[in-house]
Amino acid sequence: MKPRKNTKRVPSFRKLLKTSKIKIENKLKNKQYKQESTAKKYRKEQRKLRQAVRDAAAKTPVPLEVYKKRQPEREEEEEALPLDMMDEDDLKLMEELAQKASFITRDLSSSEPVHVKKRKHESVIEKYEKMPRRMQTEPEKELIHLLPIKDKGGIIPQSMEKPVVEEEEEDEESEVEAAAVVTQAAEEPLPVLTTEELLVLRRKKLQEKKIHIAALASAILADPENNIKKLKELRSMLMEQDPNVAVIIRKLVMISLMEIFKDITPSYKIRPLTETEKNTKVRKATQKLREFEEGLVSQYRFFLENLEQTVKDWKQRKLKKSNVISLKAYKGLAEVAVKCLCELLVSLPHFNFHNNIIVLIVPLMNDASKQISEMCCDAIKNLFKQDKLGVASIGVVKVMSGLVKNRNYDVRPEVLMTLLHLRIKEVEVKKDAEDIAPKMRLMYYKEKRKNLSRMQRKWKKAEEKLERELLEVEASESTEKKLKLHTEILDIVFLTYFRILKKAQKSPLLPAVLEGLAKFAHLINLEFFDDLLVVLHSLIMSEVLSHRESLHCVLSAFHILSGQGDVLNIDPLKFYTHIYKTLFKLHAGATNDDVAIVLQCLDVMFTRRRKQVSQQRAFAFIKRLATLALHVLPNSSISLLATNRTLMHTFPKTDLLLDNESQGSGLYLPELEEPEYCNAQNTALWELHVLRHHYHPVVRKFADHLLAGAPSEGSGALGPELSRRLPTELFEAYNMKGMTFNPQIASVTPRKKGEVLRGESFLSEDLRELFQTELGKAAAQGTLDFAKHLKASVP
Repeated sequence: MKPRKNTKRVPSFRKLLKTSKIKIENKLKNKQYKQESTAKKYRKEQRKLRQAVRDAAAKTPVPLEVYKKRQPEREEEEEALPLDMMDEDDLKLMEELAQKASFITRDLSSSEPVHVKKRKHESVIEKYEKMPRRMQTEPEKELIHLLPIKDKGGIIPQSMEKPVVEEEEEDEESEVEAAAVVTQAAEEPLPVLTTEELLVLRRKKLQEKKIHIAALASAILADPENNIKKLKELRSMLMEQDPNVAVIIRKLVMISLMEIFKDITPSYKIRPLTETEKNTKVRKATQKLREFEEGLVSQYRFFLENLEQTVKDWKQRKLKKSNVISLKAYKGLAEVAVKCLCELLVSLPHFNFHNNIIVLIVPLMNDASKQISEMCCDAIKNLFKQDKLGVASIGVVKVMSGLVKNRNYDVRPEVLMTLLHLRIKEVEVKKDAEDIAPKMRLMYYKEKRKNLSRMQRKWKKAEEKLERELLEVEASESTEKKLKLHTEILDIVFLTYFRILKKAQKSPLLPAVLEGLAKFAHLINLEFFDDLLVVLHSLIMSEVLSHRESLHCVLSAFHILSGQGDVLNIDPLKFYTHIYKTLFKLHAGATNDDVAIVLQCLDVMFTRRRKQVSQQRAFAFIKRLATLALHVLPNSSISLLATNRTLMHTFPKTDLLLDNESQGSGLYLPELEEPEYCNAQNTALWELHVLRHHYHPVVRKFADHLLAGAPSEGSGALGPELSRRLPTELFEAYNMKGMTFNPQIASVTPRKKGEVLRGESFLSEDLRELFQTELGKAAAQGTLDFAKHLKASVP
């Protein structure tokens, strides 16, 4: 009968991936415990066996046939003993014990029990008893036990000496073994390498590892489906144990794996197979693709877990037991791990485990390390900029809102500044317009029958079919889905902003909140406008805000009123008054950068709300802006004069400020903080005459242009490079942060070598003639006597 064929199949790679990590660890532990117990039992048996053999080898072997006639010899020996010294009872007891085999006289080389064939082995036991004992002075030799020989007299054990040097026993002779190792190390010392040789050896190892990494990465990129298993080999190098190259190799492996996943990852999300799909028979190509996808997802997950563990070990200041990498080097590893996570977050927003990466990256935006915080913030900004639909953005916004709330609003302002890069602008406005407008719907059959002819119904049917096909072909970024996601994102953002305004008004997050409200204020629901304006005004009047924060409050209020707030009948006079009285806080020092916010406020306050602004308010602001242009940097002066030019075009009657004669009654009161009642129409823009002599040529051009009445054509008009640019653009174009002068200063012609300027070259003609006349008079009078008055005063 043929042996039964083993039908057990080797588990496939797909099934191995399903085995849980805990199950694998338990299997390994059980296997290890079983091996240890088996080895322990084996060592114990071998130790007993060697002891028995040593006792047997120490005695002189005597043929068993010699002891066949043992009764006479026993009698002779008994006669030789001093029997008078023993009692009859003791003698009988000794005879009985001599006939029994004890554990001392047992042949340990035999596996048979003591009571088996007792009479047959009786002679062997007596033989061992009568053999003379001697001390072992020679070193013991390890024996190899062979099969025993069975003779008429019993079993003869067979053995031979082992040629290899014997090993010390781990249990009993551990101290001897340690001493032997130390002695051997002392006898054969390791070669001592110099620093140069160590560096050469390290460079050689590093080069070999780099070549190995490059070979694995090239093979994977060349054929990902067939070489997917090499990902595991490459990922195993993240556990490099050589302390000389461990840090560099781990960093290189992280970067290599990141680039590989960016290249071989498909452009869709891989979902797990259902039980029905697993049991269904498919083609080989499909099965190969499934195994590749499952292997890719599992290796990608393991890689992300390794990156996460690296970051956690650095955050918790933990070291592995091997201590291959120092705690200081862990920071560099953590930075590379965070960089890889940021790249995967931006490059693979559609792939699996993207939400897990978000949960890991968003808390690191508030990290104490500035480098890691900036890295994570930049990654989130790039993700917001490229996310048109909003699927990835909504996950980030949710986690960010929870982070701010859980930290009790104690986070970096840069965390909330990233929300300014959300791509939500005009979409929500279109959504409101679409909601108000009546939606088109398909006509029912009865309506078609009643209102349309037969030919019209036929064309209508074809048109509806075409519309349905176009909707199916259209990309996934449908308008309805986008609007729904954007609405949800804005709800979370405004919820975060309103929480901070309500509970943390003195928080450093307030500037970021006000700036965010200024950007998204036109998308806020009309129901919140009144309450929000009241909160903003109360913040301004509380005087706990800095100058820049108060400007953001004003900007937010006017953005609210310029969007959907046009339907509200609200006069923001208090906001006009606040910005009018705080304009003189700007100067050429640290507050010069705040001019950019002022320019945005002025654009919203006057250009977009031109119909709600009075003439007196426009006069007051033009006069104050001209005064402010005298004591700020050139780029601010240019932008403020450009704003005055826009105001003069928007309000043509303001050209009265170019006339020296007063208009109406009253005097101009520059110290009054109310722009409506300062009588600015009774003054003139005398500041423009001072600015005509400014050292910056563009400032001089704008001053001459405004003095000419800001014409659009003619000799006093500006060139297109200045007239077509907004004030904010001019402010950035002529910025002097880089210590550069725009336009560039013309180079001075170098002087010839040896040429010396005479003192007379610095004098004008009239002054030179006057000097010559006075010097000629002094020469005609002769030598001057400076002491004559002293001589005359002395008696």
